[in-house]
Amino acid sequence: REVKRFVDLTADETHDLWLTAQKVGGRLESLHKASSLTFAIQDGPQAGQTVPHVHIHILPRKSGDFEKNDEIYDAIDVKENELKQQLDLDKERKDRSLEEMAQEANEYRKLFS
Repeated sequence: REVKRFVDLTADETHDLWLTAQKVGGRLESLHKASSLTFAIQDGPQAGQTVPHVHIHILPRKSGDFEKNDEIYDAIDVKENELKQQLDLDKERKDRSLEEMAQEANEYRKLFS
């Protein structure tokens, strides 16, 4: 189900979300030859949430990718603001084609087979 805020998830949904994030994170870490992961949730507009549903940013990390570790959160904010300025998600968002989604799904499927 679509849920706007993390705090509105049920206990079962929270459990499933984090187990999924753990599994996806491990695969992304391997794919990107990273040594660590940052998991980030922006829960509500004042926290920087620009997409109106619960989601986790899973960021593979490598030594030296940011001079100061917390700079990654500024980078997330910059990218979120760029997206918001470039695209009004309610008015201008165009659905991807079935072909595009299938191609992306096939790439991710390789990570889990």
